[in-house]
This record gives sequence, structure tokens and C-alpha cells, in this order.
Amino acid sequence: MKALASLLLLSLAFSMGAAPAYGPQDLSAYDKLKEPAISKKPATKMLVVEVKGDPNVAAGQGFGLLFKVFFSIPGARMAPPRARWIGDLKRPKDQWVGYYALPLPDSATLPAGSEGAKIEVWEYGDVAEILHLGSYADEPPTIEKLMKFIAGQGYVVAGPHEEEYLRGPESGPNATGYRTIIRYQVKKK
Repeated sequence: MKALASLLLLSLAFSMGAAPAYGPQDLSAYDKLKEPAISKKPATKMLVVEVKGDPNVAAGQGFGLLFKVFFSIPGARMAPPRARWIGDLKRPKDQWVGYYALPLPDSATLPAGSEGAKIEVWEYGDVAEILHLGSYADEPPTIEKLMKFIAGQGYVVAGPHEEEYLRGPESGPNATGYRTIIRYQVKKK
């Protein structure tokens, strides 16, 4: 139920025009990521909310607080939200710790009353990325393809599992329309 409330908040924000850089948009620039790629990505200032638990349940709480605080920050412009999970993703999902985040301008500060949110700089450097098309439950083969690519290019994973949500539940009930970038920081072996 909390996840549904968060998705409704996200949909409402988009429909009210709070997200000119996100929501319905031309995503063709991401088509090149249908195949895995390695590139450099700069460090990014992020508004972050940490939540423990199964993302299918906890994401509602995480994104709900994230968007509430985000929309109170003067000058913040909507961009695709991101999430990171630290540690072994093979452990039970109720033990996962998720970091739900939105990019911020360098000048942004945390307003009063922002309990539960923080500002961090997410480091990147070399990253391996792939565009996943479809539901979140169907990500494992895409992740496996990315992992094989990373190893085949002489790299190893050097950071957490990260997802960037280009299009998700706010685009409608059909998960075939979801677009998610799956990303890992990498380093040479």
C-alpha cells in the first residue's frame, strides 16, 4: 500500500508539470544502452533516503520521503530517480538496504524539516551500464548479460548495484513500458 501511495505521488508530480526533465519524453538517446557499455560518469550531488527492506515494499516509503523533501528544495529540477543497494543481492530481500536518490544542483542545501533525508555525493568514474526493458522482476537476465560484459572487458565490479528509472509505474500499468538503466562502478582487473 505504501508503494502504491508513493507511485501515486510520483504520478501526480509528473502530471502537474513538476518534472519537465522526466516523465513522458523521448528516450531514444538511451537506445545505445540496449547493449552493455563502459563509460566515465562524473560524481553527482544527490538527495538520498535510506530504507531497509524488500524494495517491492520499502520503495514506497523511500520514494515518498524522497519526493516530499525534494519538492521543498528551491531550484531543484526533476531528473530520473535512482536507487542503490549495498552488499550481496542474493540475501533475502527483507534484509536489503536501499538508497533512493535524486540528483541535485551543486548549490542545493537540505531545508529544515528534512528528517530522514541527507545530501551525499555519489562517486562514479568508470561505469558499466545497460538498459533494461520491462518489469523489475525480469531484470536478472539483463544483469547477467552486463556481468558477462564487465568480465569480458577485463573489469570487475567496484561499487553497488544501481538503477536509474527512466520510465516506470508512472507511465501506466503495463510493465513492458518500463525503462531502467542498470549500472555498476567498475575497475580494471
